[in-house]
Amino acid sequence: MTLKDLGLTDDIITYLKENNLSEFSLGRIIQEHRERYIVSTGDKELEAEITGNLRFSALSRADFPAVGDWVNITKYDSDFAIIHKILPRKSILERQSVGQYGEKQIISTNIDVAFIIQSIDNNFSINRLERYLSICYSANIEPVLVISKIDLSTENIINDSIKKLKTREKEIKYILLSNVTGQGLDQILDALQKGKTYCVVGSSGVGKSTLINNLLKKDILKTGHISTSTNKGRHITDHRELFILENGGIIIDTPGMRELGITDNIEGIKTTFQEIYSLSLKCKFPDCQHINEKGCAVMEALNKGTIDIDSLDNFKRLQKEQRRFQTTVAEKHKKDREFGKMIKNYKKDMKKNKY
Repeated sequence: MTLKDLGLTDDIITYLKENNLSEFSLGRIIQEHRERYIVSTGDKELEAEITGNLRFSALSRADFPAVGDWVNITKYDSDFAIIHKILPRKSILERQSVGQYGEKQIISTNIDVAFIIQSIDNNFSINRLERYLSICYSANIEPVLVISKIDLSTENIINDSIKKLKTREKEIKYILLSNVTGQGLDQILDALQKGKTYCVVGSSGVGKSTLINNLLKKDILKTGHISTSTNKGRHITDHRELFILENGGIIIDTPGMRELGITDNIEGIKTTFQEIYSLSLKCKFPDCQHINEKGCAVMEALNKGTIDIDSLDNFKRLQKEQRRFQTTVAEKHKKDREFGKMIKNYKKDMKKNKY
């Protein structure tokens, strides 16, 4: 295997030359285990850690390496390396950190296409899909919906689900998949291009790991199922990992995500709800809440039946969540500035007292 097999592009080569980084080796993060990494240099896989300087300069967890990153390394010995620098990222798939408002968690980086997996049996949710779409569009990543486990459903239920999908998300590409019968697998394989990077995201138990096992034609990843008592999937995948497929496509498996918090990038919501957002710009009042205000273009379209009430409710919900995230970030920055000012004054006072 070579670095080109890992997705090395001319842009990366140019960046290395322009920034005189030839003293370092180049690798791509293919596994992440709580700040311990596996880096592939094409011909070898090395365990790796970041330098103390990289750790000290990181402002948040998002400044640490993630699966998909291209990094500069030095080899410490035959099986171990030190990560010195993260190269600029083409795209960052991220969500709000669970239980940590105002903090981001990177899912993976340098992604071209995200396969969003939802199982038809009890996981299919257009509201949740619109969350994934907002996050993908924020990162300029192309989303493709994969509706899995169709072998467990009836034709009527599948057709009804597709009808609802087309009512709210007319542009989304979708593939019907059965990991049991193999239906849809060829469509996914045909969509995978050599040198492009794809990731598989979705809730636990929807068939992400089974899909990757089928694409790899070997059982590498553990698989789980959705509990019949709780309707929730079991967390089987506990880390992120990058694989090279036979056809040259590069695919990243991710742990199941029950929570998918929206961050501060407004472009994703604008793109996902493009029709509603465009209408909101025509409202009489710039702070229109789209409830019962005079001159509300959104409510006028709703009454005419040109937009969907469920999409509008979800649009409002995600916007509210985003505003909360933005407010939390602003409050944190304010506290940091106040703390920095306090330290600065303390040092001044200490200097005065010294003399």
